[in-house]
Amino acid sequence: KHNRLFMKAVPLDDELCKDIDAGKCAARDDPKTRARFLADNYDWDVSTARKIWCFGPETTGPNVVVDASKGVQYMNEIKDSVVAGFQWASKEGPLCDENMRGVRFEIHDVTLHADAIHRGGGQIIPPARRCMSASLLTGEPRLSE
Repeated sequence: KHNRLFMKAVPLDDELCKDIDAGKCAARDDPKTRARFLADNYDWDVSTARKIWCFGPETTGPNVVVDASKGVQYMNEIKDSVVAGFQWASKEGPLCDENMRGVRFEIHDVTLHADAIHRGGGQIIPPARRCMSASLLTGEPRLSE
């Protein structure tokens, strides 16, 4: 009730998923070189590609969280909680509790409570997970074998 997250789920290119699995694009890469790789090979915007928060599940999978917001306060305070919610959501997807694959979650806007006590992990992780599951379900997901 105090915190609101606005996200959009966008499918990732199959070739990009293969490159992430192969280690050509990973979380431990330098953000500038990773952004250049994504811009050159997959037509990503460079500034958006630099704002990748994490990969998942387990920090190496072919799903990403991207901060697409502009001028939102306290984003650095909730980043770890949103990443934890993403890891949980990508490990146990909304359809059959299976791993997600090939999803880019874009955080467009966040409304947070002014009091810091209401911005802790207990108040951010569950809504982040529910928001990611809901945004994925609105995008017509499918099961793959």
